[in-house]
Amino acid sequence: MSARLRETIPTRLRPPLTDEPTQGTHGGDNSVKRTILPYSPLFTIAGIILGGVEQYIFNLPLFAHALWTIALIGAGFPVVWRTLRAARAGNFATDVVASLSIVTAAIIGQPLAGLVIVLMQTGGEALERFAARRASAAVRELEKAAPRIAHLISGGRGLIDVPVGELNVGDVFLVRPGEMVPCDGIVLSGISEIDASQLTGEAIPVPAHMGIRLMSGSLNAHGVLSVRATARAAESQYSKIVELVREAQASKSPLQRLADRYAVWFTPATLAVCAATFVFTGSWTSVLAVLVVATPCPLILAPPVAMIGGINRAARRKIIVRHGAAIEMLSDATLAVFDKTGTLTIGKPQVRSVIALPGFTEEGVLRSAAAVEQGSSHLLARVVVEEGEKRYGHLPTATQHRESSGEGLTGVVGDIEVAVGSRAFVARRATTSLDVFDATEDGEAGLRAYVLLSGKPAGIIEYADSLRPELKTFLATLSELGLPRTVLLSGDRAANAKAVGLTAGIKEAYGELLPADKATMVSRFRAHGEVVMMVGDGTNDAPALAAADVGVALAGHGGGVTSEAADVVILIDDLSRVGEAVAISRRTMRLARQSIVAGLIMSGVAMIFAAYGFIQPTQGALLQEAIDVAVILNALRASWS
Repeated sequence: MSARLRETIPTRLRPPLTDEPTQGTHGGDNSVKRTILPYSPLFTIAGIILGGVEQYIFNLPLFAHALWTIALIGAGFPVVWRTLRAARAGNFATDVVASLSIVTAAIIGQPLAGLVIVLMQTGGEALERFAARRASAAVRELEKAAPRIAHLISGGRGLIDVPVGELNVGDVFLVRPGEMVPCDGIVLSGISEIDASQLTGEAIPVPAHMGIRLMSGSLNAHGVLSVRATARAAESQYSKIVELVREAQASKSPLQRLADRYAVWFTPATLAVCAATFVFTGSWTSVLAVLVVATPCPLILAPPVAMIGGINRAARRKIIVRHGAAIEMLSDATLAVFDKTGTLTIGKPQVRSVIALPGFTEEGVLRSAAAVEQGSSHLLARVVVEEGEKRYGHLPTATQHRESSGEGLTGVVGDIEVAVGSRAFVARRATTSLDVFDATEDGEAGLRAYVLLSGKPAGIIEYADSLRPELKTFLATLSELGLPRTVLLSGDRAANAKAVGLTAGIKEAYGELLPADKATMVSRFRAHGEVVMMVGDGTNDAPALAAADVGVALAGHGGGVTSEAADVVILIDDLSRVGEAVAISRRTMRLARQSIVAGLIMSGVAMIFAAYGFIQPTQGALLQEAIDVAVILNALRASWS
């Protein structure tokens, strides 16, 4: 990246140029894992294939054995070496028995079996590194979307384009239609509407005029705005979202693998049996037999096979699970946290009601307003037109359209002049008092459009978002799955958030939250011992999704950074698929644990027979393969519909 280009990116938004070491999940020297092991799966596969060609095509078993042995030494040594260093640090996981099995395979002359173990071990680690790299994509997506250039109004030089990093507090800049606000500021002049959905999650545009404060990351809909900066870009709201996502990802502790949790007792037990066998028999052959049948293939194979099966099953239901850890955390979730707009609600404003004042009818008010609104591209105008067509079919044609950006518009329908817009907009065009509008106020009214017909107050159109039709069934499903506690976090007004929560059956509802507030609350829930599943759909939810134990993104309308920050992505606009994801994860983990326990029990019994000399190393290897097949077949049930 050139120095000139980097100067246009605020320091806190710049992605790191180097891939810094990260804390591993199993201890030991991470540099060994990072510099050698990424190539081990490819090297191992190449060795297996080349040896197989010599063995089964050219019928050269000695040459094949030599190739497999060389590959085992080359690919297995880094695994064994790293395991020794980890064990010295007190970390005894599946890697210990796997490494002993690799050494055993080399000693008893079964390099192909050792290569299979190396492939399973290093392949799983490669997948873990891939998932970690994918996690950082959320920050890259946010950084890519950040504005790079600001239109600075300079007294001496007029309007000049400068990198956003050069804007200082007090500078005045221009925001053109369709542009993102580069830094927090206050409007000095101009009238427009601001799409702040990336920050608040609310789809309804916010009016922008003199004195209104704007947050970086919000989008200017139409009019030109002159804005005075109140914070530098690096300290503005959008930059804070980037930092929140970055910090949330960095603060997550690595998940201990399911296999390692069982290995905590299985590894010491295996070593104890080996020691006891040698003490009482003095036979290294019996020790090798014990190690062969104790090779932790059920631990190594069952979780990834079951998880891959669960991930594939979820994918068939349009549910993308990014990694196996997401399956585990979904299965263990104790608390479900939801965004409101676009998650529990449809996410698009609709006409809630049409209030006709005395002397007018609902049909007359809505048809006239919809006829005029046909000449506008505004979001709320389209909503009114859709409602009018749904109720009354074909709409009359309006003429003489005049639109005041961000306020309202007028037109003529037949011989009636129609005005639709804000209270201030219609007040300038009314021929009689607007006090009649006040009688309709109930203290809980949301967004409204006021309608004048021939200069007289005729009616009010109220807008609201609607709950998803599948919401109550979905919440009941979560309760049946063992997730009875649900929480609503919203950027909307607290009263609206509580009203939606009450209607949906969610007792805990919090409103007026910025992205940082949502992430903080999620972290607070986790600190209290909850395993948190966060479900959201907008950029404003990205920090909370990253902070949760498992983030679920609804991406039916295009996920963007939300999908990148999440662990699970729902590809269709159907909230009930979240419940399916939880159900699939719980079944997957049940089968994984079942396979592990059954495999370890069979291996444990075989270890006893091997210790007494009833099983030789070669026989033990065959027996272990049979156990592996049984474990794999059971784990594969996770992919069955």
